[in-house]
Amino acid sequence: MKEHILFIIDGLPGGGAENVTIRLCHGLSQRGYQVTLLSLAEKCDYAIPADIELLIDADSYHGLFYRQTELKRRANSMDKTLQALFARKGIPALIVSNLHKTDRIVALSKQLADKNVWYCIHGIFSQSYLGNKKGFSRWLKQKKIQKVYQGKNIITVSNAAGQDLIENIKIVPNQLKTIYNPFDIQEIRTLASENNPYQKQDYLLHIGRFHQVKRHDRLLEAFALANLPCKLLIAGQGSSEVTSNIKNKIVALNLENKVSLIGFLANPFPVIKDAKAVVLSSDSEGLGNVLVESLICNTPIVSTNCLGGISEIMEGELADYKSELNSASLAEKMRLAYFNPPKITPNMYQKFDIDEVIRQYIELIYSQRISIMSQNTF
Repeated sequence: MKEHILFIIDGLPGGGAENVTIRLCHGLSQRGYQVTLLSLAEKCDYAIPADIELLIDADSYHGLFYRQTELKRRANSMDKTLQALFARKGIPALIVSNLHKTDRIVALSKQLADKNVWYCIHGIFSQSYLGNKKGFSRWLKQKKIQKVYQGKNIITVSNAAGQDLIENIKIVPNQLKTIYNPFDIQEIRTLASENNPYQKQDYLLHIGRFHQVKRHDRLLEAFALANLPCKLLIAGQGSSEVTSNIKNKIVALNLENKVSLIGFLANPFPVIKDAKAVVLSSDSEGLGNVLVESLICNTPIVSTNCLGGISEIMEGELADYKSELNSASLAEKMRLAYFNPPKITPNMYQKFDIDEVIRQYIELIYSQRISIMSQNTF
């Protein structure tokens, strides 16, 4: 029987971590593993490859004390699903939990208590979860995060994310490994050759979920200051509140004729390929997936020099296209990329190739076995 690998995630809406998880599942399946993807919510904005078994264990409870009982309730429900799965396909050689809400549930699981579980951290926790908190509220949130990850096996998608976890959240993991997100270079180029409905326009492009950390306000202010002879396309989706804030900002800056919200893109690569530049304006990024994808598509990139893995992508000549965390500096880098784009070479993105990343995930299986054998020797 093929070895079994399980990925767990709290839903599959159109986000970077969700896309990366599916890509990993498919890559491991293509290399001979049985792969199960367990989603803890119904929502799925992605097509799931046929070689991946998708299981859904959504929470349908809407009664009293919903929030107070949510984590234990969902962990118990998940355990029933896992018990049936393990009886059918065997105990997974590797289990990877993705996103903090998932991790909080997985940490309470009895079925997973003695398994080879790794928690994959996709962001900068001190910014995402503590950035807007002070005093007792900040202390309490930090303690809750520590309770989930202390002494656990942890994967981070950038060195910066791991450093943040240790230095700012004060986590002492059992093991900590940086494994970059995987990018199938040939597949991205093939998808990029498909039709682009915006091909006849000159435009800058921003792709990202509609969330405060992405700083769409800074993006729009910078674009207004840059005063470039092109449009700005903003791809993504989010809450009605954040979407409304973005629309109001566009109106306030008189950019209605220069900015278009184009929604979630199932295949963003044709739009990336034809962009004058792809721009990120965030306060933090776990890695910055769209920057790697843009380089693969031979598209210039601009980003704020924010907390996270940006500097692990934008090295050498690309470092000139990192801005300070303000609109004026970002506008300057937009103009630089538009009028003086960098020469993009394969060495700028080769370390993110899917074959290298998959190899490192497979190593997590064998390193666990070596550890067990060593313990049994003594």
